[in-house]
This record gives sequence, structure tokens and C-alpha cells, in this order.
Amino acid sequence: MREFSEQELVRREKLKKLRELGIDPFGHRFEVTNFSKELKDKYQEVLHDELINMHIEVSIAGRIMFIRKMGKASFFSIKDKLGNIQIYISINDVGEETYNLFKSADIGDIVGVKGILMKTQTGEITVKCLEYTHLVKALRPLPEKYHGLNDIEERYRRRYVDLIMNDDARKVAFARPKIIRYIQEYLDNLGYVEVETPILGTILGGAAAKPFVTHHNAQNIDMYLRIATELPLKRLLVGGMDAVYEIGRLFRNEGMDRKHNPEFTTIELYKAFSDLEGMMDICEGIISNAAFKLNGTYEVDFLGHHLNLAPKFKRAHMVDLIKEKTGIDFFQNMSFEDAKKLAIEHNIEIEQHFSYGHIVNAFFEKYVEDTIIEPTFVFGHPIEISPLAKKDPKDERFTQRFELFIAGSEYANAFTELNDPIDQYERFASQLKEKELGNEEANEMDIDFIEALEYGMPPAGGLGIGIDRLVMLLTGCETVREVILFPTMKPKDK
Repeated sequence: MREFSEQELVRREKLKKLRELGIDPFGHRFEVTNFSKELKDKYQEVLHDELINMHIEVSIAGRIMFIRKMGKASFFSIKDKLGNIQIYISINDVGEETYNLFKSADIGDIVGVKGILMKTQTGEITVKCLEYTHLVKALRPLPEKYHGLNDIEERYRRRYVDLIMNDDARKVAFARPKIIRYIQEYLDNLGYVEVETPILGTILGGAAAKPFVTHHNAQNIDMYLRIATELPLKRLLVGGMDAVYEIGRLFRNEGMDRKHNPEFTTIELYKAFSDLEGMMDICEGIISNAAFKLNGTYEVDFLGHHLNLAPKFKRAHMVDLIKEKTGIDFFQNMSFEDAKKLAIEHNIEIEQHFSYGHIVNAFFEKYVEDTIIEPTFVFGHPIEISPLAKKDPKDERFTQRFELFIAGSEYANAFTELNDPIDQYERFASQLKEKELGNEEANEMDIDFIEALEYGMPPAGGLGIGIDRLVMLLTGCETVREVILFPTMKPKDK
């Protein structure tokens, strides 16, 4: 048993006294009919005397955040899910026994209050307490009001305390599900159907990433936590579900930084008879609609940039953007050796599995990606890094694929989907060769998916958007850990 602090010992003594009084320290049901912000918004402009005459009865519950005891009458404030509200309690209104019960309360305790709405002389909306109910005894003191949890690691590790003390963290926690709901409503209204696909699989596919590997005891086989939802969703297009999407967790066994967490949330959607242009339109719609519904404007401030998320994002070919920054034109007929020479001259590391397209992408990542600020669809990715996208009929070195970049980060990835089973088989075979050369992120051969394509998949567009990064953008958070309630953390003893 750990040693208790002096404050914790005092709180445990109070717990005993509550039990002696026949009061359950950890409470029972309490009927809540009102929330702090709703009361303030509705009655803030009502005059003091008028508010008293209205005799508005309220029942509210929350955590005590402030106490000012003044003899036979006191003020305290409670925090509920929407914010703080002041409570006035008097021995004349609740009686001596209840008032003494209140006086034994600590900051952090959870209580219920029934009473009528009033305004103080300073104009603050306040609940005049007529019934006070102890609900939960907090056995640990909260951090100091003005310091909170200063250790960032502790904020993420003890998110429950962060949500109590940090209004910004609470705001983001409620904003995230709203953003997801806006996306669902937008797609549902367009006739898309939300589906669920397996998290465990036996074949690595749908993206270039290192997987988490687990073991299924009953079948005695190794399985992967999914790195993408793409291939199962495209199987549904084969089956006749012409517009589908899934919002769910993906798992990639890679590094952690400001923009990456090993488990993260995406939306992937697929639309039969669409293409890359259609995916650009729907991507703009999803993001601009969510931005406007959450904030009431298309304008956002993020990482020191003022951005406009209204539809009609800029569109540019990857090769053109590279030429703008370096003067090198990869549209020209160029051998792998010529490209390799240029890469060495520009301090780009050549990995063993690299081919021409990998070098083009490396130039983009080094010289262009971080410079893109306004929302920009970058299209025309090399075929080597796009094993699931259709070739560009004008230049088969490149594909009908785009990534959306905003403020130097990728937010979306989309294709005109490859539906040629022969071409897809050859792409998977090329990926296997890359894996043999040391590319741990290469796809594996998915014969079942090839067979599905052989039955015929309609021409289609597909799109993936990172939900965590989108929430960061729309709430102004600078790290992915701020928008994931429980981010991956190394154990304290490690």
C-alpha cells in the first residue's frame, strides 16, 4: 500500500464520517435536468428581479471546483460537462445538518444541487441551493487551479485529470465525435453506407506500412492488425455495394511523433463509377462541411498559418511541384541511373529497393511536402509507390492518385482504383520483390482480392482521410496526442 499524503488522509477520515452519517460516499442516482452552459446562454440577459419572479427550478450535478465559505452562507462552483456554474447555499435554505455536510466537502467532490436560478449583484448566473446531495467523495486532491498538470506526459497519461482541469482538452474531447458525426451525416446524405470490416487479417495489404503481428491460438496462425481497410471495402464494390465507407482504427508499428500514433483513426470510402476527380470533390466536401459545422467558418488558424478550407482546393501534379522547387523535370525520358545521379547530387539517400518512381517521391518529400501551406491536391504519384491505383493513360510511369496536403502534412490519399486483375497481380508481384530487397512496408500477394477483381469490380474512386489530423486542424491542436483521448504511452517503469 502506498503512503497517503496529509490531504489524502484527511479525505479518508471524511469518508468514514460520511459512512457514520449513513451517507454512501460514492453515491446513487441523481436526476439531472440542466447543464451549466445552457442555463447561462438562456438566461444571461434576463434581469435580476425578473429572473427571481420567473422561479426557474433547476437540478444540476458536477464536481466542486471552488469554495468560498462565509459563516451561515457560502458560494461554490461546480463543473459539469459543459462548464462551470456558481451555487449559493445558505443554512436558512437547506438547514443546519445539510449545511454542515456541505462545509465538510472538498474541492473535487461530486455533488447534486436542486434549487432556483438567480443572479448575484455582479450579474453572475447562480443556482440558489434548496437541496444539496453528496454524490462522490474525491480521495485525491486536484492539482492547483492555476498550474494544473504541467507535465505534458502526465496530462496524456492521466487524461481524466486533464479533462477536469483543462477546458481546452475538454473542448477537443467533445469536438472530435462531432466532427465524425458531421462526416457520417455528409456521406449518408449522399447515399453512402457505413460498414465494418475485420481488424485481424492474415495478409498485409492496402497500404505501405509495418504491421503489428499477433497470434491466433485456436488456429495456430500469425495475424496482422490491419494497416488499412482498403481491400475489404473494395470487395464490397465487387459485391454490388456501390458506395461504402468505414471509420475505424488502423495500427502501424512505426515511429511516434507530433503527427503519428501507432493506433489511429481513418475514414476510407469507395464509390463505384467515380474516379480521382470525384474523390477530390467529395474530399473537399467532407473537410469544408466539417469545418463550417464545427466552427461556423471555413477559416482556421493552425501552426501559425491562417487557412481557408472552403471548397475548390488547389490541384497540382507532383512532378510540376518538384520542378518548381528544384528545376528538375521528371516528365522527361530519364533512366534510373540518370535519376539516381540527380538524387545523389541533391543529398537524397538511395535505398536498395528504389527504382525511378521512388526517387521522384523522395524528391517530393524532401523539397516540396513541407512547403505546401494552403489545401492542395497533389496528384500523379509514381506507379512504384501506388500499387492499388490506376495508371495514368498519358504516362504510365505515374498513376491516378492524389494526396491532400495542408500546412506541410498529408490529410488524405485517394485513387482512381485499379480494377484490372492482371495488372493488380503484377503490382503485387513487384511488391513482393521489394519486400525481398528489404522494403518492410511492401504489400503481400492477396490472391483472394485478385479473384474478387476477376469477377469484375466497377470503375471506382477511393479516398482515405486521417481523422486524428483532421481533428487537429479543425481544433488548432499541434500534436496528435491532444486529439486522441488515450494516446499510446510508454509504461512509467520503462
